[in-house]
Amino acid sequence: MTDTSPDLPASDDDAKIEEPRLWRDNGWTARVIKNEDDDGWAVAMIKDGEAEPALVGPWTMGRDKKNPKPLDASAFGTLVKTASEVLRRHEQQLHAMLHKSLFVNAEAGRIEVILDIVPDEDDPYALLSARDEYGEQLAEVRVAPNFKLSPSSAAAWIEGGFRRPN
Repeated sequence: MTDTSPDLPASDDDAKIEEPRLWRDNGWTARVIKNEDDDGWAVAMIKDGEAEPALVGPWTMGRDKKNPKPLDASAFGTLVKTASEVLRRHEQQLHAMLHKSLFVNAEAGRIEVILDIVPDEDDPYALLSARDEYGEQLAEVRVAPNFKLSPSSAAAWIEGGFRRPN
């Protein structure tokens, strides 16, 4: 896709902009761009401080069927809402992948076992921890990031006295 809008001002990144192909406000920038794959247009939504767009989608052609429809306040508001929801879902999915927990009924009572994966580029690892029914931490050990948390692995860890699993 080709950027056909003017460059953003370098001096004032927080300035509100309301142009036909470029809007910026409240931490978001909408930029209408030419779609090189066909004769249409697209809009990219970029959150301030991010290098990549949170959302890229088709944009409506104008009345002349050649140029894009100009951005307006209503469209910008809808785009911000949609892009924010995309980011929110991505964050929720990432959290679900990196944080798992389950409960085990043990002799000492109901214990929550938690696995938090730390996706460090150089040294990824996970923390396996246990909390009692009052939220007090009983144990925490460092494990491999690919440790499989399951009811049986959690129960075995508890029964083994919270020793680091192999």
